[in-house]
Amino acid sequence: MKRETFFVWLGLLPLLFAWPVRAQEQTPEKTTDDKVQELEQKVRVLERKDELRQEEAAEKAKTATAVTSGKDGFSIKSADGAFLLKLRGYVQFDGRFFSKDEQKPGIDTFTIRRARPILEGTIYKIFDFRIMPDFGQGTTVLFDAYAEARFSPYFKVRAGKFKPPIGLERLQSATDLLFVERALPTNLVPNRDLGIQVSGDVNGGVVSYAVGVFNGTVDLGNQSDADTNNSKDAEGRVFLQPFLAAGGPLKGLGFGVGASSGIHEGTVAAPGLPSYRTPAQQTFFSYRSDGTAAGTVLADGRHTRLSPQGYFYSGPFGFLAEYVQSKQEVVRGTTSADLQHTAWQTAASWVIAGGEASYRGVNPKQVFAPASHTWGAFEIAARYSKLDLDDKTFPLFANPASAPRSAAAWAVGLNWYLNKNVRVMLDYERTKFDGGAASGDREDETILFSRFQIAF
Repeated sequence: MKRETFFVWLGLLPLLFAWPVRAQEQTPEKTTDDKVQELEQKVRVLERKDELRQEEAAEKAKTATAVTSGKDGFSIKSADGAFLLKLRGYVQFDGRFFSKDEQKPGIDTFTIRRARPILEGTIYKIFDFRIMPDFGQGTTVLFDAYAEARFSPYFKVRAGKFKPPIGLERLQSATDLLFVERALPTNLVPNRDLGIQVSGDVNGGVVSYAVGVFNGTVDLGNQSDADTNNSKDAEGRVFLQPFLAAGGPLKGLGFGVGASSGIHEGTVAAPGLPSYRTPAQQTFFSYRSDGTAAGTVLADGRHTRLSPQGYFYSGPFGFLAEYVQSKQEVVRGTTSADLQHTAWQTAASWVIAGGEASYRGVNPKQVFAPASHTWGAFEIAARYSKLDLDDKTFPLFANPASAPRSAAAWAVGLNWYLNKNVRVMLDYERTKFDGGAASGDREDETILFSRFQIAF
């Protein structure tokens, strides 16, 4: 570099260092008002961003789906609550062990008594549906398949296949039964039927009613998907709980009556008459049927049922009673009769620890948790039931050498509720018969039941 150039750049250095200082001195300082306005602008920007985030979250909430699981099952629910899908179900693993069964031997066995997945849902907050098949005992049967419109608590319309509104113990869920098997009066009421029903609860359940028109099925029958004749059954029930709203010691008192009426007419191929079963599910009564017109008893006219019923629950104590009368016109050949069969039961229970009795079972106050020294709830129970066949049934319409004139059963049981979903049961039941053997009475049925149940 030439010496002249070097001295030129050396002379410019003071100017280069002085220029930023002069530029800074020329920039005006911000006033307090300017700073306040700048801060206000930043606050407005942040507020708008927060508003946008809230609007985005609200929009997502409108379309979000809530998935829940717990002791009441699994459910998927829309954000607005208009649509709901629930998956529930229960499994009952039973043991049946007979004793003193030399004449009428029973098979000691373990069995899947019921295995029922339940699909329930709601559409547009008003319309409900329920589908419940059963895969227990090696068969597949559709028990419930119906839709219901809930216009108000006082007025609901149900259509499909479900329990007709007659028997008290039959209307009780199989998961809430006091004993492993229902008592003898259940033989005289229908199991499931197809029809349309109107029902409702007044004043929160102080008065409950249900009335409907059904295809009509035999006692203990589970109606198939189509009727076998043009006649239909009218069935209904009114149930009162007068002290439910007032509370007090009588809050758990309920009583009512169920009834049905219809025309049933059978054929030789389909007689339209029932068989009756013991608590151990062994058939002990059936009508004569040899496949010929002269030797087969047929339903031939009006069939009516009447069932006064009631229960009382207070603290650990529970009591249930019902009576059923089933009246059917029958014919064999040219001889007809109007047969009236009756049955009744009383059952009492006491929750000895951990909960309170109710028609819907026991919900333990503390669940089974050995680490916390809590054991759930325990309940003891006793029951007596009896079924009487009309004297006019014998000998023309049923064979007295194989069909008893009556059956009476007494039972005691112990129930252990580990939690709301798990239950263990142990029952001892003995059934005595009047007649039903070639000489004398049919052999007593003595059986020990066990059950392990999971329901959710």
